[in-house]
Amino acid sequence: MKPDTRSFYVRAVQAAIEHIAGHLDDALELEALAALACLSPFHFHRVFRGMVGETPLEFARRLRLERAAWRLRDKERAVTEIAFDAGYETHEAFTRAFRSAYSTSPSGFRLRTYKRIEIAAACGVHFNEDGLLPAFVPKDSGGPTMDVEIKDMPDLRVGTVRHVGPYNQIPQAFERLGAIAGPAGLLQHASSMIAIYHDDPESTPQDHLRSDAALVVPEGITLPDGLVEQHIAGGRYARTVHVGPYEQLGDVWARFLGEWVPASGNRIGDGVSYEIYLNTPAQVPKKELRTELYVPLA
Repeated sequence: MKPDTRSFYVRAVQAAIEHIAGHLDDALELEALAALACLSPFHFHRVFRGMVGETPLEFARRLRLERAAWRLRDKERAVTEIAFDAGYETHEAFTRAFRSAYSTSPSGFRLRTYKRIEIAAACGVHFNEDGLLPAFVPKDSGGPTMDVEIKDMPDLRVGTVRHVGPYNQIPQAFERLGAIAGPAGLLQHASSMIAIYHDDPESTPQDHLRSDAALVVPEGITLPDGLVEQHIAGGRYARTVHVGPYEQLGDVWARFLGEWVPASGNRIGDGVSYEIYLNTPAQVPKKELRTELYVPLA
């Protein structure tokens, strides 16, 4: 591990935490937070969740609820006013969220003699009316160590079909890719089938997620109409292999980007993350599917 690189992620996340805590009444701008952390929005969201144990939105909501609990000590303040200040549009929505966190209604909380404000959080950061925040405690995944290797990858020329929408619907783009590439005789020249992901599914609306179904095609081969040529830059990449159903890939990506990268001493580089499919459901059972995941490194 490189301590200076690990420290970079810790400092980046701490800066984001302090910004969120200091602007609880502002809309959460993930792109601005990512820029503050010197990371892309896609990578920032995963790193934050992996190290804090909450997404930025979950972190902000928890601190707003803790602030609301603090303000409930003032019995002169209306619950509806506190609910609106916490970001809830209705008294009922605030009451449901508050009851889930504190096991009582806002009115019931006011009647308690001992009022514990803090909601359990692995990162150790809670609302403080003085604005003082401790350094957060980076989350330990507690799970098995990922098997990751660093590889020098070549530049890849790819023919792509764009998919906009939930990532689990990208098979539709692969169907269109096959319908174009097959009749054009392109499959005999393609070396790999890959998926390229451009947005974070937890911070981008599902109907705005951008991904590409792609074939790696050598230079000199003409792409048929309907495929868009793109180039994935080569260089240092972290690679891990997932064995099992495609439905589990979201969790693997979350651990890879949010836990392994910050703990590894490496920094995420410019470029896209992508998957390479080593076999297909037509060849093997789901539990034997092998998918390579690649993350660019600085």
